This record gives sequence, C-alpha cells and structure tokens, in this order.
Amino acid sequence: MGQLRDRFWERPLADLSTAEWEALCDGCGRCCLHKMEDWDTGEIEDTNVSCTLLDTRTARCRDYPNRKATVPDCLRLTLKIVEDVRWLPSTCAYRRRADGDPLPEWHYLLSGDREAVHLRGAGVAGRVVSEDDAGPLEHHVVDWDDR
Repeated sequence: MGQLRDRFWERPLADLSTAEWEALCDGCGRCCLHKMEDWDTGEIEDTNVSCTLLDTRTARCRDYPNRKATVPDCLRLTLKIVEDVRWLPSTCAYRRRADGDPLPEWHYLLSGDREAVHLRGAGVAGRVVSEDDAGPLEHHVVDWDDR
C-alpha cells in the first residue's frame, strides 16, 4: 500500500490517493453481499448471501486484486459513484465521508482494531453464507442493524 497521510480520512474523498481510498474501507463486507431490488418500488433488500470470493469467517475477499476476473459484476466503489450507491450502509466509511460525517469511533483507523467493525455489529464476519451454499436469495433477506 502506498504512503498514507496523517489523518487522511478527514480530508474530502476527492483529495484521497488510491492507497488512502483503499485504506478507508472498514472491512465490514457488506459490499460483497447480494441485494434484491423490488422491480415495482426500486426498494433494495439486503441478504446474508455473500459473493463466492468472500471469506465468510473474516469478511475479506479471497482474491481482491483479481476479483473482477472471477466476478465480473463485482462493484468497484469509486468517487464517481459513491453518492449514487444508495444501499451502502450508514456505517460505511465511504458513505459517511461523502455525506461529510466523521468515521465511527470503532473504525480501525481510529481504534487501531480491525476486528472492531465485527465486534460492534457493523461487519458480517461469521454472519453470512456463501452464494455457493445459499439457495434462493428470497430465503436470506435480512435487516442489518446500522446503528
């Protein structure tokens, strides 16, 4: 990873380097879960079904640098689209910073603990099932608590 500036997470997203952008991610794993959209209302429903590449125990991608080769529709969150991805959880560092809000106190950049995101309930480690084992998404709709 490239050099990170002191307290870079307080800067506007547009000012972040690629390394800083990547480091901003709290590692919750929610981006890697399947969502269902109601065709009539456009409402998005969350599921507890993960992409085939997500390690369900750690909520980490098993092949992050090459993920698009295995999962062509994998979302690459960028500055251009961050404000348009309406299903990002309220705890998401990208969403919070795009909205001008600070990082939550449990974020690893503040707490020093990469596991805090899961211990505080914002992460999905140990709470999801792989798409390889899940069956129909309709059986896996969940309401994640974003507090």
